Amino acid sequence: MAKVVSVSKSHKHVFSKETVKSIMLIQGEGVEGDAHQGKTVQHRSRVRANPTQPNLRQVHLIHHELFDELYADGFTVEPGSLGENITTQGLELLSLPKGTILTFPSGAQIAITGLRNPCSQIEHFQNGLFDAVLSRDNSGRLVRKAGVMAIVLTAGQVNSEDDIAVTFPEQPFEPLRVV
Repeated sequence: MAKVVSVSKSHKHVFSKETVKSIMLIQGEGVEGDAHQGKTVQHRSRVRANPTQPNLRQVHLIHHELFDELYADGFTVEPGSLGENITTQGLELLSLPKGTILTFPSGAQIAITGLRNPCSQIEHFQNGLFDAVLSRDNSGRLVRKAGVMAIVLTAGQVNSEDDIAVTFPEQPFEPLRVV
């Protein structure tokens, strides 16, 4: 069963976010009190490129299974460490199609918009981590493992230990791309 392991936020543009008991999702904006909350892009490099583009990166999710994989490779990564707002378990985030809706017990809903492209700050967090969250599949294509991004469809609270209901979009499914 898919569930929330942890939730995090930070009102500052910092790499890691503070783990909290719950977060409030604001429709069309993101996590209340988080530096990336807003209708338009809030990520600093994207603001420099075009501050009027819509914010498709309102909520960042990472699967806890990635932390287990990184730990086995000698890294120490905990929920919130990589800047995610929601750490999940039992949900193959990277395999979800674009537009998949995740619903939480409060009624809050988010829609997956795409993959997170790891930035160079990850290397400053722990040496070698950048390469560890990137790999190549059997065909040689680059695989990004640093989580997915989403927008908030319906406001509501998300708590650690919440169950997550998954609703897939209509087929044909559109694969996730970097947003």
